Amino acid sequence: MNEMQSIAFSPDDIAAAARIIAAVEAGTTVRDVEHAGTRVRWRSAGEGPPLVLLHGGHGSWRHWIRNVQALARRYTVWLPDLPSYGESGTLPPPGDWDQLIATTAATLDQLVGAHTEIHLAGFSFGGLCAARLAAHRGHVDRLALLGAAGHGTPRRQQTAMVNWRRASGEQALLDDLRHNLRALMLHDERRIDALAMAVHRQACETTRFRSKALSLGNAMTPLLDQFSMPMLLLWGEHDVTAYPDRVGPMWVQGRPERTWRVVADAGHWVQFEQAEEVNGLLLEFFG
Repeated sequence: MNEMQSIAFSPDDIAAAARIIAAVEAGTTVRDVEHAGTRVRWRSAGEGPPLVLLHGGHGSWRHWIRNVQALARRYTVWLPDLPSYGESGTLPPPGDWDQLIATTAATLDQLVGAHTEIHLAGFSFGGLCAARLAAHRGHVDRLALLGAAGHGTPRRQQTAMVNWRRASGEQALLDDLRHNLRALMLHDERRIDALAMAVHRQACETTRFRSKALSLGNAMTPLLDQFSMPMLLLWGEHDVTAYPDRVGPMWVQGRPERTWRVVADAGHWVQFEQAEEVNGLLLEFFG
């Protein structure tokens, strides 16, 4: 049981969230691309240089629901549901990280061309995937990592997650999902609105890849050591997955092409909780 009060959104709240998602979806083009027997669903929006956005470990492309339209004014934004996530197909056994990255890279290359320079951003586990994708594929002009996983240093999380799969009934399920949003993703409980819940629920219910061990590991630093491209490292001020003032300096030390920033009044899901500021920072960085 969690200690938060039961959640109850009005039908109007739920309908409004559905309209927001539908409006963003309507502005995208869906493309299903297959590699080695796995179908990956990509969405694209806008026109301009390609900007690829990778979602987090219990996520889907909707982790960027408040960012797509702003970024698509300047870029062709490419958003996958990573293999074994969302509306994409499931990786065949062993279904490991190597397959996830290879399949993502191969399907992206079918869409934009194998030697096309891209901008790349990743959130949470998607940040770790973005670094691995950049090492695997190359041709990444600029890299932005938001609340990136895989730093291998202590986390600030104080509240344990609950297993929403064991919930007995719809209300208990909603309460558990809300608890987990507050424990890990969002700093301000008032921002756990119907949209956040809709995005989070769909993502949790369709995730078929186990990312936790990778996220808690220390694979990121050796990946970043390979790169010389400009890099932006962002964390929410209250991100419980890291101590930004420890990880940021560790990753930028002696690398003038790298910048780390903290976004005030935000938790881990920084691009949702402070969308306007993060959109501005990404537009400025990618130029």
